[in-house]
Amino acid sequence: MALDIIRIVALISGLQFTVGFQSPTFQRHSLRISSLSAANNKEDGFSLDRRSAIATTSAAVLTSLSITNPANAFFPVGAFASTKSSTFKKSSSNNSNRVIPTWQLDGGVEFPILALNTAGLSTEETLRAIDYAQNEGLTHIDFHPGKERDGVAQFLKDSKVDRDSLFLNTKIRKPAPGTSPEDAAKLARDQIEEDLQVLGVKYVDMLMLRDTPDQKNIQAQWKVLEEALAAGKTRSVGIINYCPSGLETLMETAKVVPALNYIMCHVGMGPDIQGLRTKNEKYGIRTFAYGQTGEPEPREAMLNDPILKRIGETHKKSTEEVALRWVLQNDLAASLRPSGNFGRCEGEECQVGLSRQASCLEWELTKDEMAELNAIKYDDASPTPFSAYCPGSLVLKEGKWVPRG
Repeated sequence: MALDIIRIVALISGLQFTVGFQSPTFQRHSLRISSLSAANNKEDGFSLDRRSAIATTSAAVLTSLSITNPANAFFPVGAFASTKSSTFKKSSSNNSNRVIPTWQLDGGVEFPILALNTAGLSTEETLRAIDYAQNEGLTHIDFHPGKERDGVAQFLKDSKVDRDSLFLNTKIRKPAPGTSPEDAAKLARDQIEEDLQVLGVKYVDMLMLRDTPDQKNIQAQWKVLEEALAAGKTRSVGIINYCPSGLETLMETAKVVPALNYIMCHVGMGPDIQGLRTKNEKYGIRTFAYGQTGEPEPREAMLNDPILKRIGETHKKSTEEVALRWVLQNDLAASLRPSGNFGRCEGEECQVGLSRQASCLEWELTKDEMAELNAIKYDDASPTPFSAYCPGSLVLKEGKWVPRG
């Protein structure tokens, strides 16, 4: 009863919150389609490769879900240890009453724990997905340089949304093999300037650095991100697909600890994500998750798992929703593909897919259900499938993702 009163008061007052919880080593705190005239900027080859593979391998999911779209969103009962007020602005075009919890990063940066993942989308699809996301209260946009960035830029240009109400999260391109540390640093520095110019903003909210087999390049590019942070060109810095060896390399010379490591996490990998979460926390790094249903395409074995199906039937949810709820209830932030048709955002499937995923903040799994899901194991799942060298990573060959040899 008391919790219900708190929820009602929070919604009436329009407060936003920061979620908080304890780890063993630190405290982890907790868009309209128009004519597109953006110039064809340099495309990220990694995104192009993923888009090509996604188009040929993805299977549509989220098409048989049957839940009621909520009018209001509540905090998940018991999923987080504490809450406090947040100053993160709500978008003026946001038609949802849903309030997304946030982590508080260094410097008071509010990091919304649910993000729109635009990986593989075209410029127009990115614009469409942002529009749908805004209607669901999602202000965190997780995008790549290239066509996705162009879609974000078009949204910023055409909409009346306050820039400060959005959390813009992008990545630095990987340097080609054989690139010198000096050239790798210049590439990162030039891209940051290019991104800001194309987006038409003075800063982004997060820059994430991809890994590379060359240790010196990791260290050289991280220094550039530290410089960008100090210069106010980004409000926070993070890393993507870093396994333990990459973490160790980066931390040898880092002056700023990454705010987070963006890796894959889904049921079957365990709440410690094969030990990588503990490794992150050793350095004070939070874990941001993609691939709640698998990558680079939905994992059919998990979606058809009888345990997930049974739990979903109990809550009148799909296995996809159960999978996402498991990630959130393990105190991780999550980036959301707009639909089960990876790399696409078309029509109702995209709109409904985002709505149903965002509503996963409104219900919870029981302790017994969490224990069952935590116990599921998939030995072939890697938390860093798109790493440049980590064990279990993939490489694109002839339009298909295969294990790196």
